[in-house]
Amino acid sequence: MATKSFLFTQDPDWFENRQGTRHCLPEDVQSWTYETGSLTQRLRDYYGDAVAVKVLQQQWRTPFLSERRLLRLPESRYSLVREVLLHADGKPLILARTIIPTRTLKVAKRSLSHLGNRPLGEVIFSYPKLTRLEMDVALISPAAWTRAAIAEASINGPVWGRRTVYAIRRRQMLVSEFFLPGALEIL
Repeated sequence: MATKSFLFTQDPDWFENRQGTRHCLPEDVQSWTYETGSLTQRLRDYYGDAVAVKVLQQQWRTPFLSERRLLRLPESRYSLVREVLLHADGKPLILARTIIPTRTLKVAKRSLSHLGNRPLGEVIFSYPKLTRLEMDVALISPAAWTRAAIAEASINGPVWGRRTVYAIRRRQMLVSEFFLPGALEIL
């Protein structure tokens, strides 16, 4: 299987989160980018039970080159790639892309491979030894999104996102989250 993505036509251009990066981001984007807790919980605190997950794609695929490099994965190694839309009563809030290598699924006792419509954040933030290792930031132009993603999330301009390497018992996974206008209006 190729690196085909529901969300992207190409690997987005990411830049490393360095000292001073925060001040280059709009204030509403800073609030979401540097959120230390679960984004799902933050949405639920505002929208309550209206927050839902729509699975756009979940398949074994080869991650994008930058994702493989970040997770130190061989070129031919498949990972579970999950792309979802978090919404509240149909209002698009966050698009997410998660790369879960096989070794990470094994330490998570397969709970990550059987999420269904459960938000990833509800599961990973319940692990007592969840660690954040690094984070990158991106501003994704409309040209990088697929037509399907643009239609699904009502994308009509550049979208800010973050990608975070998490570790569960020293086994890494990559979670990329993209903040749509519906989320950015919540402070």
